[in-house]
Amino acid sequence: MANELKYHRILLKLSGESLAGTGEFGIDPLHAEEVAARVQEVRALGVDVAIVIGGGNLWRGKTGMDRGMDRATADYMGMLATVMNALALMDAMERIGLITRVQSAIQMQAVAEPYIRRRAIRHLEKGRVVIFGGGTGNPHFSTDTAAALRAVEIGAEIVIKATKVDGVYDCDPVKNPNAVKFDTMTYMDAINRRVEVMDTTALTLCMENNLPILVLNLWQPDALRLALTGGKVGTLVTA
Repeated sequence: MANELKYHRILLKLSGESLAGTGEFGIDPLHAEEVAARVQEVRALGVDVAIVIGGGNLWRGKTGMDRGMDRATADYMGMLATVMNALALMDAMERIGLITRVQSAIQMQAVAEPYIRRRAIRHLEKGRVVIFGGGTGNPHFSTDTAAALRAVEIGAEIVIKATKVDGVYDCDPVKNPNAVKFDTMTYMDAINRRVEVMDTTALTLCMENNLPILVLNLWQPDALRLALTGGKVGTLVTA
């Protein structure tokens, strides 16, 4: 199976909403278990898996800033939310036998390892799943940017942006049934069209390092497996 793989090390970018219950808020253990099962399928193929997860299901900085909150404070709160999500996902994965490590860019040694690049790579080499929490550790950067940065640092071959939509469209497919899906697009197309793939900083970082981005529907059966074995799925953003 390893010889059939198109990618051998991936960075999976999850939104906080992937763990949310009804109303897209909070942490639903059932959703965490479903995500863990998807990751288990990927590990069974022999793929190294690192994960960056957002915190939007627990806190959105924009909400605070709209009420006058300092941007840095709002961002740090969001980083803490990502660590909570990372711990919830770690628990769900370890309950099904996946050995998992959480590394946080903000040091909190009682619950997570500090982010150390070489240690993260060593965990991956030993078959462990690594979840990166705390964003980049700095305000003013999104978890999209954290995903791109960590992917480059650990030598991931692709960033897989797991969403509830099966790719990138020219407009919202929920609102417009005639929306056209892109099978492929360039980094500059994604930047110029301002499509909701990743923010501009993350896209630029991927472009500078020639790191492809694949947008797919996490909940579509076999989508991840097809992506990793060269199947046609989602939207691929490359040079």
